[in-house]
Amino acid sequence: MSQSNSLISRYVNSSLILKIFIGIVAGGSLAAISPETAKMMGLLGSLFVKALKAVAPILVFVLVTSAIANQKKDSNTNMRPIINLYLIGTFCAALVAVLMSFMFPVTLTLVTNTASTTPPGGIGEVLNTLLFKIVQNPVEALLSGNFIGILAWAIGLGIVMRHAADSTKVMLHDMSHSVSSIVRFVIQLAPFGIFGLVSSTIANTGFGALYGYAQLLGVLLGSMIIIALIVNPTIVYVKTGMNPYPLVLRCLRESGITAFFTRSSAANIPVNMKLCEDLNLHEDTYSVSIPLGATINMAGAAITITVMALAAVHTLGIQVDIATAVLLSVVAAVSACGASGVAGGSLLLIPLACSLFGISNDIAMQVVGVGFIIGVIQDSAETGLNSSTDVLFTAAACIAAEKNGEHAPVQQQAA
Repeated sequence: MSQSNSLISRYVNSSLILKIFIGIVAGGSLAAISPETAKMMGLLGSLFVKALKAVAPILVFVLVTSAIANQKKDSNTNMRPIINLYLIGTFCAALVAVLMSFMFPVTLTLVTNTASTTPPGGIGEVLNTLLFKIVQNPVEALLSGNFIGILAWAIGLGIVMRHAADSTKVMLHDMSHSVSSIVRFVIQLAPFGIFGLVSSTIANTGFGALYGYAQLLGVLLGSMIIIALIVNPTIVYVKTGMNPYPLVLRCLRESGITAFFTRSSAANIPVNMKLCEDLNLHEDTYSVSIPLGATINMAGAAITITVMALAAVHTLGIQVDIATAVLLSVVAAVSACGASGVAGGSLLLIPLACSLFGISNDIAMQVVGVGFIIGVIQDSAETGLNSSTDVLFTAAACIAAEKNGEHAPVQQQAA
């Protein structure tokens, strides 16, 4: 019995990143050796993602409510600078995607099958959907994973609960820590879940179907790499005045990798919460900024919307001027904020961007079909960028605040 406890303790205390890397290698190896067995292992991946999605809404609701209810009246959560960083980062991503698309124009051989879901008809419809998500019944919001609605109810309830009895606030605090403990248990299962995701994905899909879209993937991934390794570090440097790369690389390693395989910003919220805790960030800040970032910090989505829309433009031979390109960046940034926090959420906003150029919905939906074909890589990279940036910008704001003496110290750890 003691030996079993020792093995469990060694597993829990070992590096999560190393365990995930072993899971990736083992999953790829199994897919190469025995594809049929690898497909069966997809059950582990599905269970892991399902567990993350199940616990994330409750975690967000309880943490945000507790953080606001227990917040001291003179405390500063630095949400405004974080939101500004989110919006600036998303807009810069759209601009980079425009530049990359003009430097390396891509034309598509459009597919004939189209997605079955109806895309939004315009910016007004996107904003209308967001407003109705805010006022959704809280129970329905929790059941459907509507993080906009969950945030709205948690913030409202937290503000009201600031006037509650101290015993009630302590109960909320204890509940948040209890849910966090469950989340930590789920995260410890990540290596097994990612092993299942990798093995089943390679066994079912492979990469042969992606060769015909290599240039399109190159523009998409190149734009995301520029944002992750050049633009985001520059923003963090301007904000904090320190070398950004240790923090950037750690966020990519500990948040981006799991998000890459789960392909869901919402499912990666517990992972980001744990990383913020490990970085010793201010809990009142990250308990709100991380779920908010999973909703509005969508640099990867802005890149996908922009690149795919301009690929359709180049395919049809439509001429685009500078003013229209800048307008596309704005539309892509706003649309990305309305993208769903689940796999493939940004693809159905491509027709909205295409409408700027008078491209018919039938053709735009064929471009969406191409997006689903390359989604095994595109959506994974997009989610990894989105989710890791949530922690990066939250940490940058906390570090800047700490340097100005506005918050408790932030623990700095090397990558």
